[in-house]
Amino acid sequence: MITDYQIAVENIRKQLRQYLQNSGLKSLVLGQSGGIDSALSTVLATPVCQELDVELISRSITIITNKPDEIERAADIGKYFSTDFAPIDLTDSFEGIATAMTEDYTIADRNQHAFKIRMGNIKARMRMIYLYDLASKHQGMVLSTDNYTELLLGFWTLHGDVGDYGMIQNLWKTEVYAMARYLASEMENPDHANALLACVSAVATDGLGITNSDLDQIQASSYEEVDQLLIQMLKNPDKLGELANHPVIQRKNNSEFKRNNPYNIPRNEITLAPLF
Repeated sequence: MITDYQIAVENIRKQLRQYLQNSGLKSLVLGQSGGIDSALSTVLATPVCQELDVELISRSITIITNKPDEIERAADIGKYFSTDFAPIDLTDSFEGIATAMTEDYTIADRNQHAFKIRMGNIKARMRMIYLYDLASKHQGMVLSTDNYTELLLGFWTLHGDVGDYGMIQNLWKTEVYAMARYLASEMENPDHANALLACVSAVATDGLGITNSDLDQIQASSYEEVDQLLIQMLKNPDKLGELANHPVIQRKNNSEFKRNNPYNIPRNEITLAPLF
């Protein structure tokens, strides 16, 4: 685990600065969920964008199931740390797309867990369509807000969450929280610090209306438990014992297809003929 968050933050910003200088991009775009991952990503990018005169564009995209407290936190982070923030409601668009693109939207049991996941996938993909169009309009790229814990758990929607550049993709969720606390402690403006700390203390949720919290879906009591289980699995995969049946470990194993997406059959499994 990270022990010096000052150096880690400096390194992330250095990498982003170099990338932007080399790419010639005019903007960074991300979805503002009111959660810790998007908040931390925004705060990390803010001084780099200010220094390089690159627009930092964030949108709070709500679709039916987003709660008022999530929307409020997203608005605070957006207005304090972005150069361009706006709330967007895609509820009407979702209703039209879900009706047109699914065969059972009007007759399905809305309380069925599998149906909620399907609708959550559509919502996530709609959000990403919106963000990518915005990035194209402003000659930019979409920031990824996923972390390493979510990567291992497959806790994201294929073609609906992962962006172009990830500053925190290789941070454990517990490191995300710790880094956010460090950054808040360094802020001179108390309103800015409180906005970030509100995201730290909030119940983690994907805003898709599948369960009341991310931990409900993951079936764990805390992210400390989740991270320690995953670390133990990575260190000693053959010595898990009864922990091999824990929902966290099972979720990791069952989501391997996401981390290998798209899967392409190796050429040598098809033919011995060379490519050229």
